[in-house]
Amino acid sequence: MLTPAFELSQDPDFLTVAIRVPYARASEFDVYFEGADFKFYAKPYFLRLTLPGRVVENGSEQGSYDAEKGIFTIRLPKETPGQYFEELNMLTALLAPRKPRTAKPLVEEIGAPEEVVEDDDGEFDWEIEQTPYEEVPEGTLNPQCCYGFGNSRAGVVLRLQDELSDVIDIKDPDFTPAAERRQKRLAAELAKFDPDHYLADLFEDEAVQQILKYNPWWNDPYSEMMTCLGKSQEPESHAALVSFSEEEKYQLRKFVNKSFLLDKKARRQVCYGLIDILLAYCYETRVTEGEKNVESSWNIRKLSATLCWFETWNDVREILVSFGRRVLCYPLYRHFKLVTKAYRDVIKILQLGKSAVLKCLLDIHKILQENDPAYILNDLYISDYCVWIQKAKSKKLTALAEALKEVSLTKAQLGLELEELEAAALLVQEEEAAGNAAGSPSPQQTPCCAPESRDSEGSGSSDTEDPASEQEELVEHQVVPGNSLQGPFLAESDALLPVGGVGQKSTMRQGVLLASSQEPAGRRPLIEELGDHLSTALQISPLEGAAGQSHGETQDREEQAVPRD
Repeated sequence: MLTPAFELSQDPDFLTVAIRVPYARASEFDVYFEGADFKFYAKPYFLRLTLPGRVVENGSEQGSYDAEKGIFTIRLPKETPGQYFEELNMLTALLAPRKPRTAKPLVEEIGAPEEVVEDDDGEFDWEIEQTPYEEVPEGTLNPQCCYGFGNSRAGVVLRLQDELSDVIDIKDPDFTPAAERRQKRLAAELAKFDPDHYLADLFEDEAVQQILKYNPWWNDPYSEMMTCLGKSQEPESHAALVSFSEEEKYQLRKFVNKSFLLDKKARRQVCYGLIDILLAYCYETRVTEGEKNVESSWNIRKLSATLCWFETWNDVREILVSFGRRVLCYPLYRHFKLVTKAYRDVIKILQLGKSAVLKCLLDIHKILQENDPAYILNDLYISDYCVWIQKAKSKKLTALAEALKEVSLTKAQLGLELEELEAAALLVQEEEAAGNAAGSPSPQQTPCCAPESRDSEGSGSSDTEDPASEQEELVEHQVVPGNSLQGPFLAESDALLPVGGVGQKSTMRQGVLLASSQEPAGRRPLIEELGDHLSTALQISPLEGAAGQSHGETQDREEQAVPRD
């Protein structure tokens, strides 16, 4: 039997069910409804719904069939006229029977031999050696090493290690406790953080500013909802703000509905994981401006520690900190304003209700399903989220939105020392500006860097002033070797090294913070480069340069004193 495409709508007195059954015979169909049960049969289609309210057969029911479109339209009178039926667009939840049923036989034969079915084709080579998969006993797995929706899975990655190696960052999650996963994730983020990339996006943010102006699909429904709240309109007007496309309705019908037995801790983990996944989705939607590309799947799973590290959360602040760190470490655009923008977007989506959240999850499901092997994350997380959210209470989403509103995120909380890094870069920028202003030539003075001037004017005043200024600058920026790397950041005098433009990658390394000896190896090239720069500067002896200059001046005066023939 095929499940047909269907839609439900309502008015104050009737519930309307529209069922699309192409190529079915209009003369051979059956309809049954009573209370919350609704059944429809037209070969080869069968539809059974559990309605969110009760309907009654009182003679006012109506039915019609559009032969051109192949749509049956059935109007069912409500048992209580004026009652509002909620969540008519949650199609997967409507398909579920009211009570689970078991199919276990009443009598079973224990110890019966299994039947062997032989293949008569004779084409299969039965001599191929096979290595059967051996189930790992539950006792060998750490009970804390669970993952998936509601931490209800274990042993999956052990069987699919080859497929998941390119999808997730965590290695051996079946044997890695949650606390150890977090430590490894934090260390990987610190090693991946690139100060050059961050500062380049900070000072050259034209592309980021364009992305921040993008208007995603949830902004318009949110504005309409706020307008409706101001006018105190009926609740059905809010439910109609978010609609599903035919493709999304098809996705909903394909899900297998099931119940989730979650304890209080698992329910909290599910809600927190939903926030983390939505944050990654909002970032991806904004940076691609709604146009999905080959990097969409990577963006979502990489920015969500829930999907990439099987991370679990204890409060909302941890989620925001993790998302902020990953935005500044991995994707193409690494700007703190993108973190705060995604944070506000998630609040809007949660306030729009279950329909908006479900629409986001369906989009994520589609993106991951089209990417091999990222579709495995659908089986672990997203498919269950799509079914669970349809049965979740709206009050829970409202509470999540309120919890997000109460939390604020600052750069200092990310643990990447962004404020000190920006301060060092600004000092370099200010020193550049001061150096350019001081080095600009006056009308009576020719730039010392022009070789033609030196040839034409001989030993002018500019020749005698430049070495002295270089000597003063070297003395001003001289660093004691024993104390140059004692602190985690550059000292103020160290930060004022003469460098090029602040927007250039090579320039940023001069103003970035220096990591301590305990920091990961990812920042050591910055220390080595700065150390080479300082050592090169210290090898220049200003005294020898001054002596050479005075010796040259003496020789010039002696040559001038000798009378020429």
